[in-house]
Amino acid sequence: MSASAKPALIGQSVTRKEDGPLLRGQGRFAADINFPNQLYMRVVRSTYAHGRIVSVDLAPALAIAGVVAAWSFQDVADIPPIDFRLTRLEQLAAYRQTILAKDKVRYVGDPVAVVFAEDPYLAEDAAEHVAVEIEELPVILQADGDIGEFRDGLHTETALIEKSYGDLDSAFASADAVIDLALSIGRHSGVPMETRGAIGRYIVETDMLEMYGAAKVPHWNRDQLAKMFGRTAANTNLFEGHVGGGFGIRGEMYPEDVLVCLAALRLGRPVKWIEDRREHLIAANHSRQQTHYIRAAIDRDGNILAIDDEFFHDQGGYMRTHAATVPDLTAAMLPGPYRIPAYRARGHIRLTNKTPGGTYRAPGRYESTFVRERLLDAVAAKVGIDGVEVRRRNLIPTGEMPFTRALETLGTDIVLDSGDYAKLLDTALDGIGWAPLQAQIAERRKAGELVGAGIGMFVEKSGLGPFDDVCITVGIDGKVEVVTGTASVGQGVETVIAQICAEKLGVSYDTVSVIHGQTDRIARGLGAFASRVSVMTGEATRQAALKLRDKALAAAAELMQLPADQLDIVDGEIIRLDGSTGPSMSLAEIAKALAPGSNHVGDNVPGLFAEASFESKHMTYPYGVHVAVVSLARDTGGVLVERYLVAYDIGKAINPMLVEGQIVGGVAQGLGGALYEEFSYDDRGEPLAVTFADYLMPTAREVPDVEVIITEDAPSPLNPMGLKGAGEGGANAVGAAIAAAIDDALGLPGAITKLPVSPQRVKELINSLMANEPKL
Repeated sequence: MSASAKPALIGQSVTRKEDGPLLRGQGRFAADINFPNQLYMRVVRSTYAHGRIVSVDLAPALAIAGVVAAWSFQDVADIPPIDFRLTRLEQLAAYRQTILAKDKVRYVGDPVAVVFAEDPYLAEDAAEHVAVEIEELPVILQADGDIGEFRDGLHTETALIEKSYGDLDSAFASADAVIDLALSIGRHSGVPMETRGAIGRYIVETDMLEMYGAAKVPHWNRDQLAKMFGRTAANTNLFEGHVGGGFGIRGEMYPEDVLVCLAALRLGRPVKWIEDRREHLIAANHSRQQTHYIRAAIDRDGNILAIDDEFFHDQGGYMRTHAATVPDLTAAMLPGPYRIPAYRARGHIRLTNKTPGGTYRAPGRYESTFVRERLLDAVAAKVGIDGVEVRRRNLIPTGEMPFTRALETLGTDIVLDSGDYAKLLDTALDGIGWAPLQAQIAERRKAGELVGAGIGMFVEKSGLGPFDDVCITVGIDGKVEVVTGTASVGQGVETVIAQICAEKLGVSYDTVSVIHGQTDRIARGLGAFASRVSVMTGEATRQAALKLRDKALAAAAELMQLPADQLDIVDGEIIRLDGSTGPSMSLAEIAKALAPGSNHVGDNVPGLFAEASFESKHMTYPYGVHVAVVSLARDTGGVLVERYLVAYDIGKAINPMLVEGQIVGGVAQGLGGALYEEFSYDDRGEPLAVTFADYLMPTAREVPDVEVIITEDAPSPLNPMGLKGAGEGGANAVGAAIAAAIDDALGLPGAITKLPVSPQRVKELINSLMANEPKL
């Protein structure tokens, strides 16, 4: 067999390794995990959006048989507030959340007390007996309104994010026109099929604290729990199981995670907590809500000279683990794929009496792309050109790549590593059939239909460093195990890493297993967020696989008495490159020869394994184009999305099927935020969306068949495989494209200034149109 017969796996749509157990009903989600002698935790939550805690009486709950313990803040006062994971600003530290409310409650759902009982039903009943007296205080519900008081000496404007470059004043002074817009994005978030859950267990014999149900960032959460409890990472372990959706909201450190682990330590029994859906909708991180006041200086041809944006970010009641991440990304990524000679963004981080905020798929980019692309459409209307042309005139040309933006975010300078934005725009227009589509729209409008098309362009970020570690081991049975510090939130980690390992090592895809999210198996890891896994873990896997290959071939060369450069590995077998026959060996035999206690060959290090760490100081920047076609119902204001296309350049797709799946899922979530989903509140801060009857998500009926074009025209120069991330591009520009399409259907440029676009708003616009139509 010649080396040329080695199967190529990178770039192939192989079936997912993750699906087998799930399809067989063998998934291990948090709710499936139980231990003997287990207790159940129930959280007593504030029913007021803002108030002073007068008293918390636990006695009635403790009097119930089967209730083992109940705590209020005084019982956990020794535990520090939950710290920040990303974009730490020191002035934000005073606004962190304690694991139980201290003096005041700051949103409906704020944890005030917890009850621990022998079964979950008893815990829920007992929680109803905790008597909480709260003196209601006035609420703050508008982030762009007056600044209020968080507590004595602390105002509800926690920080101001400022980013700028270029001569803004000169640009506006020399402009042919200035365009001003006020735009807003509503409050919505990820709503996974699986709600949050955590199980704490303390093993006294080994002094080991364990938490099950971890997701996203197990190693960081492990380190934080150890620090909060005065323990070490060595005697604290977190274990990830299956995860029913991540989307940024799952896997962060929440009060409930700390409480179950603290209870396991104090009570000496395993403690389980599973969130119900109402709790999820009022207590898990919300996201998105921002109001922008943006202006652009342009010349007579529609070229942008400068952008100046001031925005208000509604953070809710506390600063959680993401700290300033979302507004920081908003300010840094707003320029998108366009050449903006001068730029300034000022983001006010404001607290309100709502559920605290965090990240949600394409955080800061969904918001800023909507704002920027609305601005581009306004420029087009002002100059009298179409939306395609205004974008084409302002795009950064490929000859200027890599393009330094003179901004930074997530601790890295923004250097757009590669891209041909104009080519992808043409690819998207060709894919949707833009010219014939415009002709069809014109004919339908003549027949009285309200139909239109809109586009949105964006640059994403992916591959956040600074490191990822991987260890690959071949067992004496020939099976290959990859251990990594990443995590799986449904994106196909096991599949992608196995593809890279199998191809580079020279083994069958079926022989590779991938272990992730287990802090006892690898010393450090950064987990899964910021579309980082394919880039960072993928490259670390490639390096480790090549190291392991070299080690195996060196050992085989010694055993077979042949030069290593005359050997290769194909399907786990050592073969001769010249194709000649003769003695051969399998990787399993090499592993046996290198096993501890054997007569070692090669480098005399026992075991057939290799480790690698990939480090990167810069992110990679994939990019895309969204095209939406919508029709509007004159009688109801309903918006029907007839067609939706996403063209996306990923640099190199390890598994195109998984990339397409990520994009389609992202579009569905983006449509939710564009047309349906919103967490709303009454004037007392009472949440109005606490069930699926109130919080509307798109179903298969509302989501069209998404057309996906994946291109590889701009591989990243920052890693040998040219990889970029795919997790967030499907959501990024949905709000922008839908808004542009509705404008086009109405024939009213700039009509849509707020997301989500409600049927009531569309109906108002239609009624306005009909009132102004000439009477025959």
